[in-house]
Amino acid sequence: MNALASGFGFKEIQEKVSHSLRPWHRSFQFWVRAVGIYTGYKVFQLRVSFVKDAEKQESMWEKQHELAADKIYAMCSDLAPATPFDAVQLVLEEEFGRSISEIFENFEVNPLGSASIAQVHRARLRGDKNDVVVQRPGVQDLMMTDIRNLQAFALYMQKTDIKFDLYSVTKEEKQASIGYEFDFPREANAMERIRRFLYENNKKTPVLVPRVRQGNEKWLFETRITELGRVLVMDYIEGIPILNLGDKMARRINPGSKMAMVAKQNILKSLTLAYGQMILKTGFFHADSHPGNILICKGSEVALLDYGQVKDLPDQLRLGYANLVLAMADNDPIKAIKSYRELGIDTSFPEELFSILRTVHLLRGLSVGLGINYSCAEQWRPIAEEALYNAGRLKVSNRPRGFKPGSWELPSSMDGVLSTGQIPH
Repeated sequence: MNALASGFGFKEIQEKVSHSLRPWHRSFQFWVRAVGIYTGYKVFQLRVSFVKDAEKQESMWEKQHELAADKIYAMCSDLAPATPFDAVQLVLEEEFGRSISEIFENFEVNPLGSASIAQVHRARLRGDKNDVVVQRPGVQDLMMTDIRNLQAFALYMQKTDIKFDLYSVTKEEKQASIGYEFDFPREANAMERIRRFLYENNKKTPVLVPRVRQGNEKWLFETRITELGRVLVMDYIEGIPILNLGDKMARRINPGSKMAMVAKQNILKSLTLAYGQMILKTGFFHADSHPGNILICKGSEVALLDYGQVKDLPDQLRLGYANLVLAMADNDPIKAIKSYRELGIDTSFPEELFSILRTVHLLRGLSVGLGINYSCAEQWRPIAEEALYNAGRLKVSNRPRGFKPGSWELPSSMDGVLSTGQIPH
């Protein structure tokens, strides 16, 4: 008995020591790779300085960026291993007070995706015809270790090589965003709020938003999610990751055909409308804008996933940004400067606006990838006008002929070709 107790105690100590060393091991992995990537750039800068031909220099820089991108991708992948299934099962059964076989008809052991924050599995509830996804959080202390490492690296970079406030970006992510990723009740409420807003403000929602499972499963998801909050169950949405869209279309239709172009325009229109309405009409918006959270579904429908990061802009910032949108759409530098001052950009950069910038960069990047001539400000102009009009800060008489409060219409550059494009599945 004493031997067993002694063995059990030793195992416990081993696990505790291993757990306490994980952040240090993770930091070591990060810094070895980050320093390697940074050193590679410094050596490359010296080497490229001896090349006089501008075109050759540009080609060399492109190859260097591709090499560094591959290394960064490999580092991120290696730092986000999947949690073993037995650990996932333990959390689920602790959360719900029942075995997995009692709750789910089937449960896919291999996750759909994993990261430091959460891991997602596809499953089907007993007595249900539709699949769901089960999302459980990862280890919070490791994520915070990553953020602290990024902050230290960003602080060094902005003091030596990059004249931009990278530290504030990582600070905003750490203090205002990452902590929310571990709050599943908050994520569930945000998802339902955005889903309801988009469905109520459009004849047809521009993007699909997963539905949090509750109702008939009230005992399962309303009581437990508020007690422990370690598991979130929502509808599974079938679709193609947007980064795989080109390959999918190439196998079914000519990527350069009119049908393909119309489908691409539909996709961009849907995302533009959804983000424009969220940011400018309510200020409460999906703030984790990257291609991994976008699925293309049957008929060119777009699904927007992952509501762990959302922002709620104060009206002053929301309306100030609406003014900036109009200034940029009108190509009016005087009005733009005034809008910058209204937003406080002349003295500092509001941390809340970083998420908007990420969204704009996402939309612009997608437009380039889809081969569409695009101006985010021009697309959002009608929504900005409506927001300012509803706030009493814009008179209809001051706007161009054809402006209708409460309407959202695409500029002529994208209008007239967005009604029939569908991606064959």
